[in-house]
Amino acid sequence: MTSGAARRVAAAVLQREAGTRLDLWLAARLPELSRTRIKALVDGGYVSVGGARSRASHRLKAGERVEATVPPPPPEETVPEPIPLRIVFEDEHVLVVDKPAGMVTHPGAGRPTGTLAAAALAHAPGVAGVGGPRRPGIVHRLDKGTSGLIVLAKTPQAYESLTAQLSARTVSRRYLAVAQGVVRRAEGVIDAAIGRDPRSRVRMAVARAGKGKRAVTRFRVLERLRDATLVECRLETGRTHQIRVHMASLGHPLLGDHTYGRRAARTAADPELDTLIAGLGGVALHAAGLAFLHPATGEPLVFASPLPDRIERLLCRLRDRSS
Repeated sequence: MTSGAARRVAAAVLQREAGTRLDLWLAARLPELSRTRIKALVDGGYVSVGGARSRASHRLKAGERVEATVPPPPPEETVPEPIPLRIVFEDEHVLVVDKPAGMVTHPGAGRPTGTLAAAALAHAPGVAGVGGPRRPGIVHRLDKGTSGLIVLAKTPQAYESLTAQLSARTVSRRYLAVAQGVVRRAEGVIDAAIGRDPRSRVRMAVARAGKGKRAVTRFRVLERLRDATLVECRLETGRTHQIRVHMASLGHPLLGDHTYGRRAARTAADPELDTLIAGLGGVALHAAGLAFLHPATGEPLVFASPLPDRIERLLCRLRDRSS
């Protein structure tokens, strides 16, 4: 397999292989991959049995057709890409960017190009080596489907300062989200540990007692609408998919979130609203506020980003329905 090319495997299960677990069947054909990597491919939807997604533990039947696509691994070092950035603030120490939905923060399996890290590296070559070769300058991340403010470090000293502030929970991160349904509580604190969903490696979940990592989200209702609620969320911790998991745990997943919401959810026979949700290009979640101490001067820096059109149009339709 040449670098940058995906490998594909397709074969029918032989009679002597009947009863074999799917992951073991794949391991025999992809010996260069670890069991963990194979399970991630299965959970990530890169493997189908009889044309449908399956589980790594699925016991194969003779004649079933298994198809697998193995995306190329991400490059060891991020390659600069001249992608336009919406820069909110920049000096010789930090870079604050308003990331659009659809852009991945840093390279990963199946997403080696078009990342914020690659764009930052092209814009400011000095970030190379700051924080690691695959994540140059990246201090924290935003999900692909989330838009809004993110800060990158341009020097090792700035990286150390910002990561320390994140660890100390002194970085303020404010999000605006549109949740399904009407959130009855005016405000609250969700203090629930988050860990990998044991049923899927691509999902996180509220963990059982004694499992996962502590996660704390403060929320406040800003506007109740028909079938939806505009909510402000503030993070005290920064776990993967934290707001999405926590809001879903309340029974109010975010609009556009197919991972934690109801994939086939429809909104009272409103095709226009359904189109707006489908056109979000991600999740109805926006990092609207960011504040931290400047890593060199100690000066408080406060930034705000207005809701993007993708969410404003959605809210306008929801308000029309509520009037």
